[in-house]
Amino acid sequence: MAAKSYTVAIAGATGVVGGTVRRILEERGFPTRELRLLASPRSAGLKLPFNGAELEVQTLGRGSFAGVDLVFFAAGGAVSTEYVPQAVAAGATAIDKSSVFRMDPGVPLVVPEVNADDLLWHDGIIATPNCSTIQMVVALKPIYDAVGIKRVVVSTYQAVSGSGQGGIAALDAQARQWAAGEPVEQQFYPHQIAFNALPHIDGFLPSGYTKEEQKMVDEAKKIFADPDLQVTATCVRVPVFGAHSEALNVQTWKKLTAGEARELLAGSPGIVVVDDPAELRYPLPLAAEGTDPVYVGRIREDLTVDHGLDLWVVSDNLRKGAALNAVQIAEELVHRELL
Repeated sequence: MAAKSYTVAIAGATGVVGGTVRRILEERGFPTRELRLLASPRSAGLKLPFNGAELEVQTLGRGSFAGVDLVFFAAGGAVSTEYVPQAVAAGATAIDKSSVFRMDPGVPLVVPEVNADDLLWHDGIIATPNCSTIQMVVALKPIYDAVGIKRVVVSTYQAVSGSGQGGIAALDAQARQWAAGEPVEQQFYPHQIAFNALPHIDGFLPSGYTKEEQKMVDEAKKIFADPDLQVTATCVRVPVFGAHSEALNVQTWKKLTAGEARELLAGSPGIVVVDDPAELRYPLPLAAEGTDPVYVGRIREDLTVDHGLDLWVVSDNLRKGAALNAVQIAEELVHRELL
């Protein structure tokens, strides 16, 4: 009996996340019978490679999902709001990268290494979390299962690729201007990003937190199904092209030594431990860019609090933080015969 294959679509196929989804589907050999590339009218007709062929980008619109089994949405909240319901009504399963459905109680918010069983109750829509949340919960999962987690304090150092093409272009242009001795022009961000750090990702809320910070709080609670989990975040955009970094301070319910944590993390799916300070080995965004794992290092006990640990966590935000997580969800659906 031949293995089953699927008709797959990518909405937002010409964006940085959509393009990464396409490449990962090919890299991992996802059983694709047909791939439909969907984007705005200005990208229609563009040809992109997939499995040795050149596929033409089509305009996203009504009728785009006829005969489609699975749709990856990577085109932002407005597109997801309009088209995810259309995809589901046409009989497809939608894996959505936007924030639109993440906190909907009827939609599972999934990181396969953490809560794959939540796929069992999906009703056509599956949300994939914020990039910064994904790498955090992958690193926290083995600790959470072993000794429980009371509180997490996270500070992020997020790459400009998390802002899409505009962020990448801004850093590139400003770095070139600086190197040439020219005036550095502010663009895309509210302040210069080159050689700077902006403690401002997404809009500010009345609480003083940004939406990005609040997403990390709310999404972690939902993914772990633990409304009592305490999380506080400070999210910072830094002049790095790819891969987000995070400093995690974790307070657990029971004692876990640094050595025990290191062993737990090293044996957990999706994690690579890089932790040898004597040899100057620790996770770096330059090394993580273009790779799939969540890298964890600088694992040490917090000497100021009972049952505390400090971790440094790095991962490629376009791969594990976005496209790869979505493809892994699709693979898990196939494995569990849910697609």
